[in-house]
Amino acid sequence: MPDMLVNLLDIPPLEPELERMKNLQVTIRRALTPDKLQILEWVGRHSGPDTVGEADACFSRIPVSLFLATREKQIIGYACYNATAPDFFGPTRVMDAEQSKGIGRALLIRSLHAMRDEGYIYAIIGGVGPAEFYRVSVGAMMIEHSHPGIYRDYLGN
Repeated sequence: MPDMLVNLLDIPPLEPELERMKNLQVTIRRALTPDKLQILEWVGRHSGPDTVGEADACFSRIPVSLFLATREKQIIGYACYNATAPDFFGPTRVMDAEQSKGIGRALLIRSLHAMRDEGYIYAIIGGVGPAEFYRVSVGAMMIEHSHPGIYRDYLGN
């Protein structure tokens, strides 16, 4: 799967996304290190064991580079950045039953705002699955000749 590029100077505002989440009783927040084991177990169960290493790397950073979507202390989604490489967004996942509610978009935009706050001007979305989602949500553009990109030597391929 190819990579995509996002101009962080042109991302949508965060506040409307968070307000929509509040209406769904969903909280978007940065992960806390005391929750690491519970989060990694959830990631493994919902995204597969290959993504646990990427999510785990987020906890070695301060601030932690993983955002959660929760409802009543239950994880319903997550998004990582700076996990596999600096300036990379992903992996990310929202539970099947919670998809199409804007939760993935809110996690994406929250993460991209954090990246911009940390000084990045562009972000790479690595190994994109639903390209149209990223194009519509944040104006991401396909990077030509980017497959297999950073994952070319990945043992899981």
